[in-house]
Amino acid sequence: MNRVISFISDSFQEVQTKVSWPKYSELQDSTILVLVSTVIFALLVFGVDFGFKSAIDLFYDSFLK
Repeated sequence: MNRVISFISDSFQEVQTKVSWPKYSELQDSTILVLVSTVIFALLVFGVDFGFKSAIDLFYDSFLK
């Protein structure tokens, strides 16, 4: 049990002293980048999905009527 307590204590100390935390402005920039990238990727997936749906609808309308 002492090893577990020692591990938790050492981990907590390391997080406080040895980890370099980003500044708030860096976090904002990263968040904006992730949001913009996510929206672009979602629009790309939507476009491909819409294109395939349109192609399949055209195929079924043309050949199966």
